[in-house]
Amino acid sequence: MSRDRALFVVAAAYDVVLGIAFFFAYGPIFTTLAIPIPPNTSYIHITAAFVFVQGVGYWLVARDLARNHDLVRLGVIYKGIYVAVAVYELALGQLISDVFLWFAAFDFLFLLLFVDFLRRRGRST
Repeated sequence: MSRDRALFVVAAAYDVVLGIAFFFAYGPIFTTLAIPIPPNTSYIHITAAFVFVQGVGYWLVARDLARNHDLVRLGVIYKGIYVAVAVYELALGQLISDVFLWFAAFDFLFLLLFVDFLRRRGRST
């Protein structure tokens, strides 16, 4: 498996697992993180579903690295927005758990690796 393919398989697994975990097990996750469970959990399900779909997109990239550059560009935007929102909420003192900073750190790393992929692949195509 090439380095690029491995990157997108790992990115896919990361987001698919997070999406499934937060969709089906948000209760135990929130309890463990000492986050109060809101009375309406629809935004948790919507966000988890979106994260899952992003993971599927990275799987599609892994399957065909030459064809799916636009999904990588979308991933750069997605990862950048998540990092920006997490940092913004932290600055406001409203980030609900430090674990979301870890997610932001991982997403920032993925963002850098995705940009590197696009730069290298852009030169070769």
